[in-house]
Amino acid sequence: MSMLSRPALSATAGTTGAGPRAGGPASADAAPAGSPAAGCGTGSDPDTDPTDRPRGALRFPTGFGWGAATSAYQIEGAAKEDGRGESVWDTFSRTPGRTRNGDTGDVAADHYHRYADDLDLMRDLGLRSYRFSISWPRIQADGAGTVNQRGLDFYRRLVDGLHERGISPMATLFHWDLPQALQDAGGWENRDTAYRFAEYAEAVFRGLGDQVPVWLTINEPKTVVQNGYLTGHHAPGFQDPQAAYLVAHHLQLAHGLAVRALRATGSAGRIGPALNLHPCYAADDSPEAARAARLYDGYENRLYLDSILKGSYPTDVLDDLGADSRLARGVADGDLEIISSPIDLLAVQYYTPYYLTGDGATVTRWPTSQADWQQIYPDGMYDILTRVTHDYGPLPLTITENGLPQADTLSADGTVDDAGRISFLRDHIAAAHRAVSDGVPLESYHVWSLLDNFEWAEGYDQRWGLVYVDYPTQRRVPKRSAHWYREVIRANGL
Repeated sequence: MSMLSRPALSATAGTTGAGPRAGGPASADAAPAGSPAAGCGTGSDPDTDPTDRPRGALRFPTGFGWGAATSAYQIEGAAKEDGRGESVWDTFSRTPGRTRNGDTGDVAADHYHRYADDLDLMRDLGLRSYRFSISWPRIQADGAGTVNQRGLDFYRRLVDGLHERGISPMATLFHWDLPQALQDAGGWENRDTAYRFAEYAEAVFRGLGDQVPVWLTINEPKTVVQNGYLTGHHAPGFQDPQAAYLVAHHLQLAHGLAVRALRATGSAGRIGPALNLHPCYAADDSPEAARAARLYDGYENRLYLDSILKGSYPTDVLDDLGADSRLARGVADGDLEIISSPIDLLAVQYYTPYYLTGDGATVTRWPTSQADWQQIYPDGMYDILTRVTHDYGPLPLTITENGLPQADTLSADGTVDDAGRISFLRDHIAAAHRAVSDGVPLESYHVWSLLDNFEWAEGYDQRWGLVYVDYPTQRRVPKRSAHWYREVIRANGL
């Protein structure tokens, strides 16, 4: 097994919702200034004081979907209310030493009780789209069997409230909160979990499908694989490389089964996966670095893109894992046909690039954010969007996560000045606009995140939201970036 497959070099974001939150890739020493790197552009200083009002020079297509994103475990709270069962993240976060400060999502941003006020915040921001996730253990406490009507009713109220405010719902079926009962039966290592997911998906489609125009199946399967089974920084907290890539296959299988479940209901809703994609560049001009970057790209991107969009796993990754790997042995006849069931759109989540040296180590080329795994490189947004369109055809794309963590503080005057976030968003939106101008069929853009929230293993120390949450009081305060983003939406561009 190559260095690229080892736990020490594999991780990602997940934002958190989002993104690779805890445990980014291990890095070698940063490359010297001025050394060559493929695909490099100019990153922005996140502390630059930006001009808040968009100038209108970069306008997006009419009807472009400006939005924001969240996930259930990170914002809902109400962990033991209305029939919700335990998830792997309940177990993981309550285990001493697993999260910063011992933080859990038991209360989080208390969105379960405050959703109506949060919907009003979205309306006031001018959001056209809201991407949220549905908690599997809130729908099926044990991951199978009877549907918990109280849980389903909560999401029906949420979706109805979005429509009442003129906001289009985009629902994610799985954002990492696997029911603990299924984990006890083997979790994603157990092929049966993919079929339980399809049953859960069908129940949600039948309960909400007439009101949700866009469905996303699995959020960042790569993050579950890498952080859950390689580094152990996320639930379920394992370090088992052989299990990791069997898990990848079962997550992909679950995606395909859910696509087929939606089609079987006759719903007019659109569906696709949510993949965190990272451009992988050679850190120098050597053939060894080019080969390392290509293989790293296989693990980071093509393992998921090729199986869904081409019906095959990349041969370089399969060769690297070996013919006797659990992934190779776990693929049954017909699996790849299921995984590659036609989708309607692809959700792209972009946070950071990777640079690879000839020995497979990653190096840092750009300023990093509060999350040390995140290099701030807006051109990577352009590169990954155009690459997907070039390699896989004109499939409709949506950006469902892109954002920056900061140690935001509430000033005495009741404001939050997050100028760095504005710079970050401005530069990444500009890169997305350049991709659209070059023919990428991008339909929408969602900031990660609407609210400050439980940031997985980082607990509450990292704040990603447009809206500041004062956790002791649950008071919401729109940050400077929220006011800026409202103007972007109003202008339909920068």
